[in-house]
Amino acid sequence: MPEGPEIRRAADAIAAAIAHQPLQDVFFAFDHLKPYADALQGDRIYAVETHGKAMLIRFENQLNIYSHNQLYGKWFIRKAQSFPTTNRQLRLAIHTVNKSALLYSASDIAVLPNELLLTHPFLSRLGPDVLHPEITTDEVLARLQDRRFARRQLAVLLLDQGFLCGLGNYLRSEVLFVAGVRPTRRPVDCEVAQLAKLAAGAIALSQQSYQTGGLTNDLTQVAQLKAQGWRRSHYRHYVFGRGGQPCFTCGTPIVKEVAAGRRCYYCPTCQQ
Repeated sequence: MPEGPEIRRAADAIAAAIAHQPLQDVFFAFDHLKPYADALQGDRIYAVETHGKAMLIRFENQLNIYSHNQLYGKWFIRKAQSFPTTNRQLRLAIHTVNKSALLYSASDIAVLPNELLLTHPFLSRLGPDVLHPEITTDEVLARLQDRRFARRQLAVLLLDQGFLCGLGNYLRSEVLFVAGVRPTRRPVDCEVAQLAKLAAGAIALSQQSYQTGGLTNDLTQVAQLKAQGWRRSHYRHYVFGRGGQPCFTCGTPIVKEVAAGRRCYYCPTCQQ
């Protein structure tokens, strides 16, 4: 599933391709959304926002297209009316004179007027966004210490979009690693210094992944490994996806387990 950084990068690409231009055509695959196509045709997009893993394409006529890629959704930016060769199903297409933004495979799509955004079932439950420019370490630390969250296992909590939105499976493992905390721990089990590292890591790694296109490993180390001919899949993360491989810090084999129904990775030495 794409996480916050991937959705933000997709939003940037969509905005660069089709925002602030009159739309030539809008296509919805779902019958209940088709009536909105005429209302959006000829209008202009003034912003493309993300809220964690959700995206809002905002129109000057006060309507908004909400989408969540879920596990399989994928955006494509193409020349106008040009479609990729794929077995995926087209769910949404937005065309301008020069470019088209195409969403395939996603099923969670809605059109909402501005006044309904705050009551949307998903948007209304979101916690602070780890990619919001004004989020602070103190804000995340306070949530870790909040009684609503403090006694929940971190492996579960870090996937809860009501706690922090934008974190997902690979970021969960990476944040826990840089904080030196095992997935089975709870915030209440941790020292304040560990909680501060968790808070800082949740923000810093998400921002770095957004800026670098998915890299969460130390960037100096990334440059060294890349120069040595390592493949991106081997140097991209500290621990995620590296089960059985040596920890970059201590050499201990990385452990892969299942936590909250998702694969989770940690170093048994660095994360005591």
